[in-house]
Amino acid sequence: MLGLQAFFFYIFAFIAVGGALMVVFARNPVHSVLFLILTFVAAAGLFLLAGAEFLALILIVVYVGAVAILFLFVVMMLDLDLGQMKKGALRYAPFGLIIGLVLLAELIIAATGGAYHPELSQTTALPMQPLYELSNINALGSVLYTRYILFFQLAGLILFVAMVGAIVLTLRHKEGIKRQSISAQNARNPATAIEIRKVESGRGL
Repeated sequence: MLGLQAFFFYIFAFIAVGGALMVVFARNPVHSVLFLILTFVAAAGLFLLAGAEFLALILIVVYVGAVAILFLFVVMMLDLDLGQMKKGALRYAPFGLIIGLVLLAELIIAATGGAYHPELSQTTALPMQPLYELSNINALGSVLYTRYILFFQLAGLILFVAMVGAIVLTLRHKEGIKRQSISAQNARNPATAIEIRKVESGRGL
């Protein structure tokens, strides 16, 4: 079982690294977004292997199902001039190289943190509950909907207010357009809703 898990780990890791590189080096922006989706799917597989199924579902549902698809639609609808974009790339190359070196140094420090802080590597971890007794999603939900239920509801209320505010700010009423009136519809009765006309034989309305 351990060998099979390691096999899938290397497959997902290879796909994730290759997809991330192709996001940067692909010439077509649409292809870059597609490789980004592939990277998210591979990362979700890695999270599943690590036992973090909630993060894997978030990657698939939120990032692949919403964010990446939105990127794809925007890139496909925009008329990008790749030649014009490449002209200014060399001008920012030194600045990008400096940022890349800083990020590489941070990754090295994070990966070898135990060497810089030996006391952290000698700490004893607390015993964990067996994973087969409580899944990751059940553990997260039991904490989120009990201890942090107020903050969860407040976050939902803030998002709801933002959504309603965006609709109100962008809504424009046009003149001469018939609109639905709920109160008028509920107040109708058979006498006002039905109009009976006598039509002569052989003649239309």
